[in-house]
Amino acid sequence: MTSVPPARSPDSPPGTAPATTPAQDSASARSRAARRALALALLCGALGAALALVAGGQVWSHSTASFAQGKLPVQAKGSDVTGLPSALALVGLASLVAVFAVKRAGRALVAGLLTLCGAGTLASALLGADDSGALTDKAAEASGLAQSGIEAVHVSAWPYLSAVGGTLLLCAGLLALRYGRTWPSMSGSGRYERAPRRTRGATPGAGTAVDPDRPEDLWKALDRGEDPTHGTA
Repeated sequence: MTSVPPARSPDSPPGTAPATTPAQDSASARSRAARRALALALLCGALGAALALVAGGQVWSHSTASFAQGKLPVQAKGSDVTGLPSALALVGLASLVAVFAVKRAGRALVAGLLTLCGAGTLASALLGADDSGALTDKAAEASGLAQSGIEAVHVSAWPYLSAVGGTLLLCAGLLALRYGRTWPSMSGSGRYERAPRRTRGATPGAGTAVDPDRPEDLWKALDRGEDPTHGTA
């Protein structure tokens, strides 16, 4: 059945658009919310993963190692403290891309994985900020002693920026869980689907006419399983 457009109000001037129904307004509002959520999830996911990956290569903490011969400054990068934030950020970024490659239940599972990656990145970054084990190992390596004490530990802003990246990934995952079912899917695009093969003996449609004076057209028709003499005088 064809839908009947909403009637224009008798008091509205000619040329004005017909009034929309509450159901149409609600559907339009949901569509706008889904588009905003999609843009926000892409921004949060990409920015969060990039922030966590960059932070992993920066200095997270530094201190001074004390031993008999004197003192020596030591520092530990994020990758020395823990490799979890960077690894989970990569998995989260892959999950964000995979959200658009699957449908229905698969999309919910991938969105859940993205959410877990964000939460894991956040937690591991915060735990790494308080970890002095990497500095102790660096001090022992620098002094050549199995046990070498370190003085006060100074933590930089990078582990907390990594935690911010995890928070952004977590937000992207929550948005995907909430609105992901309404987002477009690459697997549903006809652009990437191969056209069905024409069955043998089928009548060629418009745009597949064979010119009997062109041998290449005859060969192409035979290759498609068509009769090249069909429709010729």
